[in-house]
Amino acid sequence: MFLLHEYDIFWTFLIIASLIPILAFWISGLLDPVSEGPEKLSSYESGIEPMGGAWLQFRIRYYMFALVFVVFDVETVFLYPWAMSFDVLGVSVFIEAFIFVLILVVGLVYAWRKGALEWS
Repeated sequence: MFLLHEYDIFWTFLIIASLIPILAFWISGLLDPVSEGPEKLSSYESGIEPMGGAWLQFRIRYYMFALVFVVFDVETVFLYPWAMSFDVLGVSVFIEAFIFVLILVVGLVYAWRKGALEWS
């Protein structure tokens, strides 16, 4: 049977974990000085007076390059624990990891052919 008293520690942790950021924002809202003016609302460019508008369009290629980097960076995070315990896990886990890497290689070839890895 489902007993709620078994989850007292969980609910306590959840309440405390929710209250800490709420209290942090509330206290920072009480303590911060409110001073809005033209200096506060202007954009900051290394101490130099900004030139032009703040809205610039970037090519989507930069975002695609960053996304491909993140995907393959996360791949190494997933492969590291597998590589550290390779001798204990067995052949079935090796096959699963091989399929995982194969799917990533197919994604890399696709990104390469689409030109997502070209910087300029």
